[in-house]
Amino acid sequence: MTDKRAEARRFIAQNRKARHDYHIDETLEAGIALFGTEVKSMRAGRATLQDAFAQERDGEIYLFNAHIAPYGPGGRFNHEPMRPRKLLLHRRQIEKLRGSLKQGGVTLIPLSLYFNGRGRAKVELALGRGKKQYDKRAAEAERDWQRQKGRLIRARG
Repeated sequence: MTDKRAEARRFIAQNRKARHDYHIDETLEAGIALFGTEVKSMRAGRATLQDAFAQERDGEIYLFNAHIAPYGPGGRFNHEPMRPRKLLLHRRQIEKLRGSLKQGGVTLIPLSLYFNGRGRAKVELALGRGKKQYDKRAAEAERDWQRQKGRLIRARG
């Protein structure tokens, strides 16, 4: 991905716990089918991906447990906050994901929700395998060591 595109991203929500709980194998970008009140609520930054996941249903990929708060002025036209949302992917991408998900222990996790440079709502998905407790401890120890090493280098320099 070019730097120009990365700068254009406007993040709405990130799943920070995902990288802690899963080994991320592969990532991809998908569009989301949304109602108008959902888009307005997302532009106001009122969405969370905590405990969200994606799954295949009826030959399509859907996003479950993503919370987009109701839009205040929406009135009776408001959306249901926790409804399953269809992800917009090419047929080949869906087939590839279905094949990967059939392997044991692989999960489709949303990492972030954002608007791209053209103003379209996108979700960054990742294929991940769950980490064991000892993997999480090792990653935390490595992160602490890197932090401590940086402090020592700055103190000597």
